[in-house]
Amino acid sequence: MTHLLHRAIHAKLPVAVRGEGIRLFDAEGKAYIDASGGAAVSCLGHTHLDVLAALHAQLDRMAYAHTGFFTTEAAERLADRLVADAPDGLDHVYLVSGGSEAVEAALKMARQYFVEKGEPQRRHIIARRQSYHGNTLGALAAGGNEWRRAQFRPLLVETHHIDPCFAYRLQQAGESDADYAARAAAQLEAKILDLGSDQVIAFVAETVVGATAGAVPPVADYLKRVRAICDKYGVLLILDEVMCGMGRTGTLHACEQDGVIPDLMTIAKGLGGGYQPVGAVLLSSAIFRAFAEGSGFFQHGHTYMGHPMAAAAGLAVQDVIRRDGLLENVVSMGDYLERCLVERLGNHHHVGDIRGRGLFRAVELVADRTTKSPFDPGLKLNARIKKEAMARGLMVYPMGGTIDGQRGDHVLLAPPFILGREDVDQIVERLGDAVDAAIASLTEDARMQNRGTPP
Repeated sequence: MTHLLHRAIHAKLPVAVRGEGIRLFDAEGKAYIDASGGAAVSCLGHTHLDVLAALHAQLDRMAYAHTGFFTTEAAERLADRLVADAPDGLDHVYLVSGGSEAVEAALKMARQYFVEKGEPQRRHIIARRQSYHGNTLGALAAGGNEWRRAQFRPLLVETHHIDPCFAYRLQQAGESDADYAARAAAQLEAKILDLGSDQVIAFVAETVVGATAGAVPPVADYLKRVRAICDKYGVLLILDEVMCGMGRTGTLHACEQDGVIPDLMTIAKGLGGGYQPVGAVLLSSAIFRAFAEGSGFFQHGHTYMGHPMAAAAGLAVQDVIRRDGLLENVVSMGDYLERCLVERLGNHHHVGDIRGRGLFRAVELVADRTTKSPFDPGLKLNARIKKEAMARGLMVYPMGGTIDGQRGDHVLLAPPFILGREDVDQIVERLGDAVDAAIASLTEDARMQNRGTPP
């Protein structure tokens, strides 16, 4: 009997005992290719010797110092690196322990910024349906994942949501990418005007939508239009790159590919590669100056923010990515992964879309390719795919509720940046077999039910 409260209480989980490269091993000796990086975390794979050495060196010097009393060399060096690599204008860093904390901090920064500026009436946050920004109450309120929000709704602060930029599901037949981008962005302006142009604090969006909808990139100049709308009404733009950032899409920051610079950016996951829990908020000089010239402090904090071990891990991971040219590998292996997915699943009767950027890809499953109709949620196709993949020694990130929080299934892939072509071949082969087996199990269950036999 376990004394842990696991995510799923009745699940029987294998025990992970060792990691090596892109693989994890359980207590029975079975190997699993980590094709999802856990949850898009393990960008360098497991047990990278250079990162372990950096952690040992930091531990030998000091494990912890509270930021109310000290700064540390590790935290200062990580902040220097992050600012040096950040888009122009993002010149300060707030270090936390993960993505939800980063989003929570960014929301509070945005609110305090307007208080410091003498605009305390601004109170509204706008985000998008089918987004995910974290599980703390503020981040959950900003997010548009209805399944996660539902039972906690009475505790959530009021937020407002517009449609995502989701071409496969929302772009109209015959509509050009440019026209769709303009129509999708126009929803933001309409919402700002509806709430009051001087009442909105920020618009929050994942640059490339992650877990909830499955690696959905923006279309055409959508983000540039969003940036212009925010500027027009003095609204802050918060880009959530917790999952899609830090090299995952082929550039260190996903928004680089869209030519957009946010006022606040949240990062985590690939920042520390899973070697320590670490996240950060990158903030603009304008926001920093408002704090510095106003109250002189940010009214927020956590016990483990700026943790020296976490900062040392983050810096070591970023050093390896830069030294080994791994962003180039993300681009080349991402292109190869897309080609292989299209070859194996592009004509599959139940694959509706294959999308993403770099090593951040997703496959959306449909009951009917012509109508794009999803499978019955009660069939739990995503869970079946996960089970079949694990049986084949493959870790992927399947999710349900792709369309509206209830309907739709997709599989997210976010493998380590160090993988090669043979690794991609194995991932796609095992995933294809898992999808086929999961769908075959649906057919078998239906056949058994028609015969009156419990599946």
